Amino acid sequence: MVRPCSTEIHGHIRVTLAGREGRKVAWATREGEALMDWVLRILLFLHIGGAIVAFGPVFAFMILGPMIGREPAHANFGLRFQKAVSSRMVAPLAVFQGITGLLIVWYANLNLLSTTWLLVSIVLYVIALTIAFAVLIPTASKLIEATSGPPPQLPPGTPPPSGPPPHIAALAKRGRTFGMINAILIVIIVFLMVTKPF
Repeated sequence: MVRPCSTEIHGHIRVTLAGREGRKVAWATREGEALMDWVLRILLFLHIGGAIVAFGPVFAFMILGPMIGREPAHANFGLRFQKAVSSRMVAPLAVFQGITGLLIVWYANLNLLSTTWLLVSIVLYVIALTIAFAVLIPTASKLIEATSGPPPQLPPGTPPPSGPPPHIAALAKRGRTFGMINAILIVIIVFLMVTKPF
């Protein structure tokens, strides 16, 4: 059983653990500095690096979305690009975050029940992942399909519409709303991971 003196993981680490039998000590203190063994360093590198690469594009989508709205002729390309990045980079790396996070918890033998900030972060992560797979990716697919053809022909003398067709506007609003929710969840998770307020 490993008993941490502190549950700090990221940033300046001030944790000393007694290691499991037959395994290297996860954390050690030498000359007043907290040092980690190489396995934990690799896990933290993969976890933090994965978070940067996975969730950075989510915030870039907030710029891309309005640009797509202003240039409807290029909407389909923009949506296909957004879905490709989400499906090939954001979603797989978001799942990878969960795996590396659980490996850190296991390797450092952290007690989840006494680490409230970590429990809350895990719950928020599961909610964000569910929104991504159940709402955002399917909505992007529907938007791509809805914008893949030319706009419907208007009868002669009919003024052009002031905005997108209602079904496309509804899908765009759904994607924008749940995208903002996920962005807020990511910011809260990062805040909890960095500050460990409770």
